[in-house]
Amino acid sequence: MIRLANVAHDYGGRALLTGIDLHIAPGAFHFLTGPSGAGKSTLLKLCYGELRPVQGEIELFGQSLRGMSRDALADMRRRIGVIHQDCQFLDHLTLAENVALPFVATGRPVPQTDLRELLAWVGLAGQAESLPPTLSGGERQRAALARAVIMSPEVVLADEPTGNVDAEMSQRLLSLLVELNRMGTAVMIATHDLALIRNAKAQVSARVLRIQDRTLQSAGADL
Repeated sequence: MIRLANVAHDYGGRALLTGIDLHIAPGAFHFLTGPSGAGKSTLLKLCYGELRPVQGEIELFGQSLRGMSRDALADMRRRIGVIHQDCQFLDHLTLAENVALPFVATGRPVPQTDLRELLAWVGLAGQAESLPPTLSGGERQRAALARAVIMSPEVVLADEPTGNVDAEMSQRLLSLLVELNRMGTAVMIATHDLALIRNAKAQVSARVLRIQDRTLQSAGADL
């Protein structure tokens, strides 16, 4: 579904990623690791077309990113759910309204039954009318997951989704992502949390990738 071939990207004139080959297939589960500043967030942005490579080819669902129009890219992105590291919300909207924003942005009616079921799935049915500033870190992360999957994407890309929550909430979020994967959604999680990776590998067949020396390598049995 998402394929990168010999992709390179620069940051501030400095080579950040080079020779990146990656294929996210239907139903796959990947972890992306590496030290801070290695380029994990950049690689995720390349995977959903927010950034364009300085070299190489990126295909989204069989179509080349090169020359893709803004409208075509927007259509492709509806098939990819993204959980950002900073979990930004509109503070004047309720949690439910924030989760429903992908539908609002496309001018489509919000399926209220699906929205209620989704909030119940992430354990936030009781906070539907709450405003974002009143939510805990764990509630915000689960709301971000709900927003990412409300349009039933084929791929979910998560950037450090457990970076600001405790170990118990990390496992709860992982359980939701594993359940999503078992329903057929491909998942890639950028993380430095090795305990999270080990727990996931006990539940699903997960491939662990590491950015090292600007290239993407298989972590193999190191984790």
